Amino acid sequence: MATSQTATGDTSAGSAETEPDARARPSAVQSLDRAFALLEIMADAGGEISLSQLADSSGLPLPTIHRLIRTLVDNGYVRQLPSRRYALGPRLIGLGESASRMLGTWARPHLAHLVEELGETANLAMLDGDKVVYVAQVPSPHAMRMFTEVGRRVLPHSAGVGKALLAQLPENEALSTVRRTGMPASTDRTITTPEAFAHEMTRIRDAGYAIDDGEQEIGVRCLAVPVQGGPAMMAISISGPEARVSWDFVETAAPIVREAALSLAGDLNNQS
Repeated sequence: MATSQTATGDTSAGSAETEPDARARPSAVQSLDRAFALLEIMADAGGEISLSQLADSSGLPLPTIHRLIRTLVDNGYVRQLPSRRYALGPRLIGLGESASRMLGTWARPHLAHLVEELGETANLAMLDGDKVVYVAQVPSPHAMRMFTEVGRRVLPHSAGVGKALLAQLPENEALSTVRRTGMPASTDRTITTPEAFAHEMTRIRDAGYAIDDGEQEIGVRCLAVPVQGGPAMMAISISGPEARVSWDFVETAAPIVREAALSLAGDLNNQS
């Protein structure tokens, strides 16, 4: 919308209608960069923030921030709260859902490769607020297999992908997340204290992968790996019955899943 206004408003030269003044482009691109940066700052702050906090985090002058935020509000990407703070707007939901579908499309070949190599169900997941959302899955060919509905949201402390996602955060952020969500026991193996979870985060960072050892569902074992170097924080996993996903299987599968995660990260970066 801003580009269209610039082109039609510049009538100083006859060619302006077909080719906007090149001098206007850097300013327009800079405004886009700044607007996206403000949205990312808002997301990092939990989706809600004040103008002064935006100024502190972005280093931009308040008049610039106010102008950009007003444009985002007018277009539904940001909304102003009664407290006069600003929050991410509802129009972003549709964009996020479309992006999630595309992410699933791009990830599916990598997940299918894992299923072909290892024979168990492969998943891709991301953090959605304080919960984990599954965004793609390729099922195992076995009659007895694990199935998690795409779009399902779970607490992160008992899921392999949740652990792999939180392990990518600084420890204080990871522990703050599980303290906010609580750590209910899904099985008798579920980690239920922040102290034990901190030890688990250290183990995951050292090993390079996370394990859900029957912690979310009895008899199910999951191996999850962070997708490091990608455009967003994600994790992929392989899961199946303990009888097939043995500890020997985990040792064999871990480097294969790590390689798939690296390949997915490179593919997504090329897409972007």
